[in-house]
Amino acid sequence: MSKLGRRGFLFSGAVVGTAALATACTGNDPEASAPAAPAAAATGANDEPGAKVVIGFSAPAADHGWIAAIAKNAEATAGQYSDVEFKAVEPTNDINTQIAAVESLIAAKVNALVLLPNDGQQLNQIARKASDAGIPVVNLDRIFPDKLSYRTWIGGDNYGMGVAAGHYVGAKLKEKGVAKPVILEIQGIATLPLTQDRSKGFADALKTYGFTVTAQQAAQFTVQSGNEVTGNLLQAHKKIDAIWNHDDDQGVGVLAAIKEAGRTEFFLVGGAGSANAMREIQSGSSVLEATVTYSPTMASSAVKLARLIAQGKGMSDLVEHQVPQSITLASETITKDNVDTYLPLGFES
Repeated sequence: MSKLGRRGFLFSGAVVGTAALATACTGNDPEASAPAAPAAAATGANDEPGAKVVIGFSAPAADHGWIAAIAKNAEATAGQYSDVEFKAVEPTNDINTQIAAVESLIAAKVNALVLLPNDGQQLNQIARKASDAGIPVVNLDRIFPDKLSYRTWIGGDNYGMGVAAGHYVGAKLKEKGVAKPVILEIQGIATLPLTQDRSKGFADALKTYGFTVTAQQAAQFTVQSGNEVTGNLLQAHKKIDAIWNHDDDQGVGVLAAIKEAGRTEFFLVGGAGSANAMREIQSGSSVLEATVTYSPTMASSAVKLARLIAQGKGMSDLVEHQVPQSITLASETITKDNVDTYLPLGFES
């Protein structure tokens, strides 16, 4: 079984959502006293060709499905626009090599830069250099600590992933009337803040149903570790009611271990929204019943945002004239009821 590389990224959401604006009525006559809702910014048809822009792109090497989909989505979205020249540098997992690659994009004077750093802390200074040079940086997923280093951040909601998984597990077990359920949690890399956020969200959501996690173990975001950890957990627990696996890439190994053991008395929830996980859900014959998103489609949205910023446009569905400074994508729950809608957005593990 092949081993996937460690995923050191911040780990569901698909497209950028906007909230409706409500105005309060303060007088007795609604028609006379209620202020009119402000009109959306006059940005025109944002997808219509505009000023030609060059968008630089840098990301880690595609050593697993999620990162591979990030690069693929970014390039595909840029290709949809005749006014965008997409200038991607060689992906790498070496910090110094990525810094040098971003240096080359700054020297090329790109109009905007979409940057998924290997490590936000270690690439903070090069992102700041780009920003200081007048190149707006769209910081993708792994955030830079210095807000002056980026124009806009877009990424997933790790805590929200845990909350979504916890509500699915909690509600189903409550509905089934299970008392004191055995709930297992298969993490990614336990020391990462993203993993800790996911675990906290999961625990907080389960608590609202009166449940707690029975046991948790880290699987390092790889197929091999996912297989080994799951095998150990299955041996240690003769009765299981539910399992949440943080990552659909490592979930390939998780599912293999479950099938090999022939265990079917529990249900499994995944994380990220891979295509193979969705196909398992779609089959209706798998213990995998749901997955919560941390979608690499965020790279597509990042390119769209970079284009708007470089062209001086805002988001036409918003009242404000500028692209927001921070966008956190929702973690959505995919089940057999909506899997057909989400499958086209899935990535291959």
